[in-house]
Amino acid sequence: QERLVESGGGLVQPGGSLRLSCAASGFTLDAHDVGWFRQAPGKEREGVSCTKDSSDSTTFYAASVQGRFTVSRDDAKNTIYLQMNNLKPEDTAVYICATGYCSGEHYYGDDSDYWGQGTQVTVSS
Repeated sequence: QERLVESGGGLVQPGGSLRLSCAASGFTLDAHDVGWFRQAPGKEREGVSCTKDSSDSTTFYAASVQGRFTVSRDDAKNTIYLQMNNLKPEDTAVYICATGYCSGEHYYGDDSDYWGQGTQVTVSS
């Protein structure tokens, strides 16, 4: 069964770092563009990044995370990572990964794409 599973979330102090993982099973992740999203309580889902498939791997970042977040792939592990540095309280949210199509910073998906369940990131002192 095809699925995406996020992990690595937790509680971190402002200025700290976390690395989130998005592991795929049942399909090959490197053939897909992948988006990271976040959703805070009471707010709409926000796009964080969009990464082209492994033939390119270009990543586009939201302005709010540019320079602090970095996406990388490990195709051998069928996993994509979101390294988050200099975290701020406003980064607190559930972080979700999904396959789709990246056109610049814009993500497009349809019913054939896979979504994970999310991992909670809380930035607080």
